[in-house]
Amino acid sequence: MSKSYNVAVVGCDSLVGEAVLTLLEEREFPVASIYAVADDAGGRVTYKNRHLKVELLETFDFSQAELAFFCVDDALAEVYAPRAAAAGCVVVDDSPCFRLEDDVPLVVAEVNPEKLAGYTAQNIIANPGTNAILLTTVLKPLFDVAGVARINAVTLQAVSGKDKAGIEELAKQSTAMFNMQTIDSNVFDKQIAFNLLPQIGLILDDGYSREEVKLAWEVGRILGQDVALNATCVRVPVFHGHAMVLHIETVETLGLEKVSDLLQAAAAVSLVADGLPTPAVDAVGEDTVLVSRLRQDASHEKGIDLWLVADNVRKGAALNSIQIAEILIRDYLN
Repeated sequence: MSKSYNVAVVGCDSLVGEAVLTLLEEREFPVASIYAVADDAGGRVTYKNRHLKVELLETFDFSQAELAFFCVDDALAEVYAPRAAAAGCVVVDDSPCFRLEDDVPLVVAEVNPEKLAGYTAQNIIANPGTNAILLTTVLKPLFDVAGVARINAVTLQAVSGKDKAGIEELAKQSTAMFNMQTIDSNVFDKQIAFNLLPQIGLILDDGYSREEVKLAWEVGRILGQDVALNATCVRVPVFHGHAMVLHIETVETLGLEKVSDLLQAAAAVSLVADGLPTPAVDAVGEDTVLVSRLRQDASHEKGIDLWLVADNVRKGAALNSIQIAEILIRDYLN
C-alpha cells in the first residue's frame, strides 16, 4: 500500500486554497490527515463532503504535517513558510516570496520537474506566477527543438488574480454602474468595471511594471537561460481566466506545421483547430492551456503568433502545486 501524508493547506479560504482542496480530492491525493489553516480562524471549508474547522496560522503546529500548500500572500509566506520548513514540513509556496532565491526550486511540473531535486536546501519549492506557468508550458516544446530568440507577450489578466477581493470589487462596480451609483475603487487603482488597466504592479524607472519584469525573470529561471521577453501586463474586467497574445521568434526555423505538431504532442496544451476559446467561457475548470489562432507571423520568417487562455486559479496556480507534490511523492519522499 502506498503511503499517505499529513497535509496542511495554508490560506484555505483563498481562491487558490479552495482550488487546492478541490484538486486534492479530485486527483485522489494520498492524504492521511488534512489541516485547513488561515490567517483568520474559526470558519469552515469543505473537503470530501466534510466541513474542516479552520485553524489559526499564527499558532498552528507544522510538525503535524509533512506537506504544506501555502496559498497566502508574500508577507505571510515570508514569516510562516520557513517555520513550516524548519518543523520538517515540505512547503509548496504559491506566493512571490521565494521565486528568485537561488536555493529554492522554481518549478513548473510539466516543464522543469528535474529542479525538484534541490528542494532539500530550504524544504521550500516555489510555484511560479500564473503567466510564467502558462507561457513556459506553451514555450517549452518549441524551446527544446528550435530555441527561442525573442518573445513579445501581452497578458490579459482576470480580477481573480487579486483573489476574492478583486472579484468582489468588479461585481460591486458593475452593479453600481448599472444602478448609476458612485464607483469606489479600493483593490484596483482605477475603475475596473468595463475598463482596462494597463498596469499591474509598480511602474519601475525603465517604464516596465514589476509584474512584467518578474515574468521575464521567472521564465528565464524556469527554462534555465535568459530569454529576451518583452511583456505588457493588463488587468481586464473578467472574473476568471487569463488570456495571452504571444509572438514567439525561434532560433531555428520551424514552420507552422511543425509548431502545430509540437503543441499537439504537449500533454499540458490543448491546440484548438476549430473555434476560438475564451477565458471565461472555455478555460475555466480546464487543466490545460488552450491555444488557438496559431499562425505564421507575416513580418518575420521565424515568428509564430498565437492566442492562449487558461484557468488562472486552477491551471495557473493550484494544479501546478498539486503536481509538484505528486512528483515529490513519486520520486523523492518515498
